[in-house]
Amino acid sequence: MDNTVYQRIDDITQRILAGGEMTAEEGQWMIRLDHDYLSWLMAGADRLRKTFRGDEVEVCAISNVRSGNCSENCSFCGQSGHHQTSAPKYNYIPAEQLVTQARRARQWGASDFGVVSKGWGVRSDKERTQLRNYFAAMQQDSDIGRCASLGALDKQTAVMLKEMGMENYHHNLETAESFFHNVCTTHTYQENIDTIRNAVDAGLRVCAGGILGMGESLDQRIELAETLRRLGVESVPLNFLNPIDGTPMGHQTPMQPLEILHMIAVFRYMLPKAEIRIAGGRHFLRDLQAMIFFAGASGVMIGDYLTTKGRQVDDDLTMLDDLKVKARGDTQRRRAALVDNAVT
Repeated sequence: MDNTVYQRIDDITQRILAGGEMTAEEGQWMIRLDHDYLSWLMAGADRLRKTFRGDEVEVCAISNVRSGNCSENCSFCGQSGHHQTSAPKYNYIPAEQLVTQARRARQWGASDFGVVSKGWGVRSDKERTQLRNYFAAMQQDSDIGRCASLGALDKQTAVMLKEMGMENYHHNLETAESFFHNVCTTHTYQENIDTIRNAVDAGLRVCAGGILGMGESLDQRIELAETLRRLGVESVPLNFLNPIDGTPMGHQTPMQPLEILHMIAVFRYMLPKAEIRIAGGRHFLRDLQAMIFFAGASGVMIGDYLTTKGRQVDDDLTMLDDLKVKARGDTQRRRAALVDNAVT
């Protein structure tokens, strides 16, 4: 063990706490540290989380409102029409079903609920009408934050969605620009960046992150974090590849628990003030699920994902209770609702 490593971690931590930032070169050093230093690194990341994000965590949930036969060829995705997978295929779910899901997520303590639709942007009057119905129903029958992930946005569409009642927009960069050609070739990285900027310009809160473990290098993970920092993204979901049979990335080996915790900590150092939310692939942490917050995470996605099952909600709620961590989505009302549901 090298005491100079501990000192360097401490020096970087103090600089960030004082309002500075970690350089990309320091990130490249930190991401390569041996796991022997992980507990020290996590202690610093946890301090940054508590300083800049507080003790509460942000909980969110999503609904896959339209699934399968997507025109995009993203190498990780089971919904792509370019791959042969067992992912479900269906058209838009009824607005009543969406509201039921949103209200249930609110009871769990979620502050935001995402409407996720396969495809690349809002292209037809039918889609616009359906989304308008969704947001109107959510606004009328639930007080949960209204989020969506619909692919590319031009300036006009971003403004239109804002006027419909959408508050937050989710659009992942997925990976570093230098690795993106391995992930998708049916749209460009610049289109991803333009979508984020158009959403911000329309007055929407933006949620943008990526997927780790797709075969990218450690430096490319830092490149992704640096891009998110340059764009000023406020909420960063971190996903860890869940290899799906039938996709080009179905052969990838899942990340190991300590590596996942290491990545969360490094992203906290690179993006100290951002909401870092842990989403897909969280189950690969196995018995170390609760450690995500000690590694610097300040948010978590609860419930199921797009085409794969998430962790049992009761297990996540118990985890938050055991950690004495409160969700920003009104924990007391969530608990009361759960008790009512159990009684009925």
